[in-house]
Amino acid sequence: MSALRELAPAKINLGLTLGPLREDGRHRLVTVMQPVALCDSLELLPAELGSSGDRTICPGVEGENLVDKAVAGFREASGWRGAAVQIEIEKKIPVAAGMAGGSADAGAALRLLSRVSGIADEELLMAVARELGADVPGQLQPRRYLASGAGEELRALPEAAPFGVLVVPSDHGLSTADVFNEADRLGLARSIAELESRQAELVGALAAGAAFAPRELLINDLEPAAVSLAPELAWTLDEVRSAGAEQALVCGSGPTVIGLFGDLDGARGAALALSGRAPAPFAVEPWYPTVMPDANTEGASA
Repeated sequence: MSALRELAPAKINLGLTLGPLREDGRHRLVTVMQPVALCDSLELLPAELGSSGDRTICPGVEGENLVDKAVAGFREASGWRGAAVQIEIEKKIPVAAGMAGGSADAGAALRLLSRVSGIADEELLMAVARELGADVPGQLQPRRYLASGAGEELRALPEAAPFGVLVVPSDHGLSTADVFNEADRLGLARSIAELESRQAELVGALAAGAAFAPRELLINDLEPAAVSLAPELAWTLDEVRSAGAEQALVCGSGPTVIGLFGDLDGARGAALALSGRAPAPFAVEPWYPTVMPDANTEGASA
């Protein structure tokens, strides 16, 4: 078995409408998922001699990795009995940042396993992805999606006109579960009728490949919950607006804040203006399958 590599692009949410809880305990939602050129890099190798089974190595990330579950889920669903593998991850995507870093890695791991096993069953891979979490299906074949359900129901959207994204990370993570629980406490969920209306509006707004939806649709319903748990995010949002962003919002469940610009140069200028922050902000552009960043870089610029 030769070494195989895959890039795992981060994801931002260009707005997120929160709905009521489903029977499975997940919230209904509608969101636009946009991959960006900030990528983890995964390498699949034969496991070391004497290894008792599959192994994931991800320096700097403690505890069980979602990639471990992806490998186990793939083996169980496919019946593949290939030799034990080792997956090594070079992290560039901030951890617990609302940018789907763990989900991106899991999606890339499933692509690697499909390649090494020769099992290219898209339905099987999607079934495994759904079991891993609501964000993973959209990371199986990363592209711009309108996501509904709990995030696992995907509608491909046209590639967008070029734009720039300012990413302002935080040195404190936020638990996705905590943010959703706080949203419930604050009563932020909308009705199913509102979700369906927002979904139709987003499809109409983005059907021609607009960079992002109009301002009134670029709202993250989880943002008040994230700010409630991390009040400093309100200051960060103000800073991003002051740096010239057309729109500033908390990314997913946070605590990362993003600013949207008409072009990458605008985002780069804002990153420079906010360069005194730590961790340092950076600029990034959308990622599409036809534009694969170099596997040895993270695809972001200061």
